[in-house]
Amino acid sequence: MTLTDTSPRAASLTSPFAHPRLTVTGPPVEGTDLVLSPEAMDFLTALHERFSGGRHELLLARQRRRERFANGADPGFLPLTAHIRADRTWRVAGPGPGLTDRRVEITGPTDRKMTVNALNSGAKVWLADHEDAMSPTWTNAISGQVNLYDAIRGQVDFTTPEGKEYRVGVTTPTIVFRPRGWHLTEKHVQLTDRAGQSCAASASLFDAGLYLFHNAQALIDAGRGPYLYLPKIEGHLEARLWDDVFRFTETYLGLRHGTIRATVLIETITAAFEMEEILYELRDHCAGLNAGRWDYIFSIIKSFRARGPRFVLPDRGRVTMTVPFMTAYTELLVATCHRRGAQAIGGMSAFIPNRREPEVTARALEQVRADKEREAGQGYDGTWVAHPDLVPVAREVFDTAFGDRTDQRHRLREDVQVTAADLLDIPSAGGAQPGAVTDAGLRQNVSVAVRYLEAWLRGLGAVAIDNLMEDAATAEISRSQVWQWVHQGTTTAEGTVIDAPTVREVLADVLTDVERREGDRFDDAAALFGEVALADDFPTFLTIPAYTRHLVTRG
Repeated sequence: MTLTDTSPRAASLTSPFAHPRLTVTGPPVEGTDLVLSPEAMDFLTALHERFSGGRHELLLARQRRRERFANGADPGFLPLTAHIRADRTWRVAGPGPGLTDRRVEITGPTDRKMTVNALNSGAKVWLADHEDAMSPTWTNAISGQVNLYDAIRGQVDFTTPEGKEYRVGVTTPTIVFRPRGWHLTEKHVQLTDRAGQSCAASASLFDAGLYLFHNAQALIDAGRGPYLYLPKIEGHLEARLWDDVFRFTETYLGLRHGTIRATVLIETITAAFEMEEILYELRDHCAGLNAGRWDYIFSIIKSFRARGPRFVLPDRGRVTMTVPFMTAYTELLVATCHRRGAQAIGGMSAFIPNRREPEVTARALEQVRADKEREAGQGYDGTWVAHPDLVPVAREVFDTAFGDRTDQRHRLREDVQVTAADLLDIPSAGGAQPGAVTDAGLRQNVSVAVRYLEAWLRGLGAVAIDNLMEDAATAEISRSQVWQWVHQGTTTAEGTVIDAPTVREVLADVLTDVERREGDRFDDAAALFGEVALADDFPTFLTIPAYTRHLVTRG
């Protein structure tokens, strides 16, 4: 959407420029001069000089761990950190100013319209997302930072070319920014190391660095603070690296130690076994943990994809939060958080309302209410929604659960006793049972992934498909299930053997059904899906080849 903006920066488009260690190779886009100021580039350079090496080491450790899992090893609670789990005396810093009440958090990308809608949603927190809900085009990466800059300073109002006005109300949510994960790069910025070798910048350091550099003090002055959601963490050493980044940032920007607060998404199976250690590493900067359910399911599939039929999951719609291994994970998260004084934030139901279809809306409200009642009953201190119309129903559920409190951290859940076997009880989901996988389930996965990828290639990261909110995490489930079904020779309830020719046939059928329009990206999306779902080796993330091939542009 074109913005109406008469500020001086709107007229100035900075050309690609060189820095002693960082070179911006992306094309000039609106706001580049503001976001990539010389001072901001100095800070990004300092972050990369200190932390790029540690990031590369952690990514290599991930690769070695994946190989161990593929060869039959199981994740588990770490013997070397047992003393941290046994020590009942330590606590985390907890929520900072403006973050004590998180009963409803709305999630969404940071384009101008969504920014205004999120700020007007009535939620307590807005998760401003540069990760799974953002297609990482260079324009999105820069304009999102501009929109956050303006939102924090009360200047995000705008008018569309058609004359429609978007204005922010008086009361707005606390912003918690989610940068991209450690595994991702920002290929429009090149880092040259001391040996003269060039590589893409870390997307995590790029996103978080710019947000903190430009906004930390303004947020503090407004009575809130610089708060982040940390995605895709696989263990406590990755949390330690983030803590090192925060300590350095606070010193560089002249902030009091502990000013930055982070909430960590527990969305990988390895992180589930290291929740306490993650809290411990971030204890001076930690507000809590979040149950990132969709990426967690994806992590389960990815980790055990080649371990035989016992680890096959059923149709995506049947992997609910009430299957035993998901219940174990979500209850352990609450108990762990509350034992350490941290907030436990629930995840997002995928159901969304449709204002044109009352029956769809009624079903979505019913599903969301049931989901939030389950979370509140488990002791969660807040939850996510993906649409403003879902804020009231979620708020009502947590208002009832909280009474006159702002959270449920007093509920220690000492009744929760989760073992490694409980977290690894993947067969309890019933994927190996006859009829657990269906022809309809296969087609749904192919259709959803292709339609999502097509929108993602056009710059949209969060997309309503079949009255469900789809993002990169749910698309990952769809394609990874197909990969696993193919490689395990799964047979559907109808007797269809899922192999590569079958998937290609379904893919071709899906393409005949979608509504085509000039300039659409369905052919590219179908090719990408075929690559990431049918490759001999499992691509770790579908967005990595898609980004490199289609979203990287040069100035």
